[in-house]
Amino acid sequence: MNIAWVIVVLLIIIFMQGIIYSKFGLKGITYKRAFSQDTVFEGGETIEMVDEIANKKLLPIPWIRLESKMSPHLLTHSENAQDKEEGEIFHRTLFSLLPYQKITRRHQLIGSKRGYYPLNTVSVTTGDGIGFGEVFDSFEASTAVTVYPAIVPLEEIPLPSHSWLGGDITVKRWIVEDPFLQAGIREYQQGDPLNAINWKATARTQELQINKKDYTADHHLMIYVNFDSNEDIRMPIEQPKIVEKGLSYAASLANYTIEQGISTGFGCNGYYVEPFTNSTDRIKPSVRVAPSNSGQQIGYIFDAIAKVEMDRSRNFRAFLQEDVEQGLTKTDIIIFSLRRTEKMNRQIAYLEELGNAVEVVLLEEGKGGEADVS
Repeated sequence: MNIAWVIVVLLIIIFMQGIIYSKFGLKGITYKRAFSQDTVFEGGETIEMVDEIANKKLLPIPWIRLESKMSPHLLTHSENAQDKEEGEIFHRTLFSLLPYQKITRRHQLIGSKRGYYPLNTVSVTTGDGIGFGEVFDSFEASTAVTVYPAIVPLEEIPLPSHSWLGGDITVKRWIVEDPFLQAGIREYQQGDPLNAINWKATARTQELQINKKDYTADHHLMIYVNFDSNEDIRMPIEQPKIVEKGLSYAASLANYTIEQGISTGFGCNGYYVEPFTNSTDRIKPSVRVAPSNSGQQIGYIFDAIAKVEMDRSRNFRAFLQEDVEQGLTKTDIIIFSLRRTEKMNRQIAYLEELGNAVEVVLLEEGKGGEADVS
């Protein structure tokens, strides 16, 4: 066989294998993606992403490439958050597969910024070993990671030194005696009401005894974050990093107060990211988590804060007006805010007239903050 026939045969083989891989290369290919956990805290906590790809046919795959869009805030240990601050990135993985082979690869990621990060599809590309042609398809691989805000020690939150969060005051501030709950008897003390005297116990002990009341949580705590840097919600938020700091403070404070048994909620004048809000709504609902001290409450608050868009549904004055219109009462409110305006003060005054206590913590860039007690 002369060299011309060798070249012809080789060209036919190349052409045929190109046709085979273009037609059958992605047949029998399956892909799965999963995370070791659905949630992670911002910063140093690691989450594992697992790619699993299988070739369920006799034809070997010389190469196959996976590409998926990822947020720049999901980093590997070797990546720098500042280098990936803008736009989406493509996460690429290259495999070769023998007949009926399955390969699993694990990637260690860090959530560098609070947020909700869905990963919906993956692009799969393959071809023959010579590079004659390529075929690609898109596989559904819907997963998501929720990155909770960083939790800081209570001492780092710029609360006023005389705050009700100091020591035992934390619990006592929100607890009042419930006249319907009995918790035994105790000796009479000066100032106790005479109608609380237990005469049977007094006769038995020959000393004045009164009915001791149990306690019930009567007040609630709402932690608010004000996204306003100006009144016009069409304008962008001017200092998003400081607002992020306020969200971190809110999460940290809620974590502490719920541990203390205080019924705590959260709110802000932002709105939830897609798909947790209806994009067709002209005005998106503001974010509110009703106060509770249940075992699941801190998870609800962390989740809400993680899924808040860095944008506004309304200005903060209108956000507080919602509380006024709903007749909010018996609630302690702490507000983390960039600034305090006269319009905001008027709404705070209305809330105080309804029987609420309001405290404002002003956030400053490069500092912990400054508390302003109303």
